[in-house]
Amino acid sequence: MRRTEYDASQAAKRLKVPAAAFRWARHTGLIPNPDVSSFRWSRDAVEALDADAIRAAMPSPPISAGAAADRIADALGTPNVIGEKANVTAFVVRRFVDRGLLADLSANPDGTLHHPGQVDQVCQREDLAALVAADTPLGPEQAAARLGVRRVEFDWMVRLGWVRSPQSIEVRFGTSRAGAVDVALYTTASVDAVVPAHPEVDWEQLRTMKKGRRSPLAALAKQAAPA
Repeated sequence: MRRTEYDASQAAKRLKVPAAAFRWARHTGLIPNPDVSSFRWSRDAVEALDADAIRAAMPSPPISAGAAADRIADALGTPNVIGEKANVTAFVVRRFVDRGLLADLSANPDGTLHHPGQVDQVCQREDLAALVAADTPLGPEQAAARLGVRRVEFDWMVRLGWVRSPQSIEVRFGTSRAGAVDVALYTTASVDAVVPAHPEVDWEQLRTMKKGRRSPLAALAKQAAPA
């Protein structure tokens, strides 16, 4: 049966170009907006596209988030070393996507792909170190320690919506997935923004709360709850 309309993957296949190259060309405007629906092109529109120009726009294969993180770490002079804790992680790269600094060329929700040239442009930014520092991930315990409060206080901040996790990771205890738990990660910038955003809180009191004492934030959560 003759296909009359195409999504991005189908169009790339018909043009015999890499799917990531098609997405990059779409990102840069080389490929016009879909003319059938929000994500589908007509046969005529696809056949009018210049496959050679699409390939030329991305002459090198895309790189993974991990490879992009390695390039960023190298640019900062703090290379990621295999077997050691990474100085720049894929979490940071995903946040750069959220910021609009990098385009995600993957159709896979579990990973990202990036144009190597765009990554190299990001590596040349004068504010690169500040961006990486702002987007460095903190687990709940690390976030609580950074704020100088107990973990229970930070958990209440999450319930109150004062800080949100853009991504979680699976942490395994042992080798079995039965012992795996999802741990929420927070950006350093979002954690640092909590205190100035909530001057109504007695932060000195909060930071001196003793173990076993009820958190003052519990009362705030009760007041904020719908009647």
